[in-house]
Amino acid sequence: MIETVIETARARAGIGSHIDIDCFRNLLELIDDAVAKYPDKPAFSSLGHTLTLGELDRLSRKFAAFLQQQPQLQPGDRIAIQLPNLIQYPVALFGAMRAGMVVVNTNPLYTTNELEHQLNDAGAKALIILANFGSNAEKVLPKTSVRLVIVTQLADLHPPLEP
Repeated sequence: MIETVIETARARAGIGSHIDIDCFRNLLELIDDAVAKYPDKPAFSSLGHTLTLGELDRLSRKFAAFLQQQPQLQPGDRIAIQLPNLIQYPVALFGAMRAGMVVVNTNPLYTTNELEHQLNDAGAKALIILANFGSNAEKVLPKTSVRLVIVTQLADLHPPLEP
């Protein structure tokens, strides 16, 4: 019975039965393995731009180094990510994980009350947010433990538009 459930879940996620998911202790090991084997393969696409696994690795490591240099953050701290499906999301996610942070996914469509509750409930010390959603965050941040806000723009990590 449990084998059927596992196989169904693997099929839904696109994970073939030939992949030994038990050989990885965590998600970062899986990503590191994929980067080592397939650095030039596409990892994520957004708004017509694709990051390869190698680019994702390089950018997420740079972001992790940035987070580790922030004096208000320590490994184990919670970092909220309030981004829609943009190419910045996987960079922020894997960068935060590489820095030892605990990721708190935050719905970009939250009301101010919902956002305030989630940030406080999670004890988030930092917030990564799309500039478009900044007004709600600005209203609630003074009532939370968030001390670092990292803002990204829609076109960040995308090549310039060609004329």
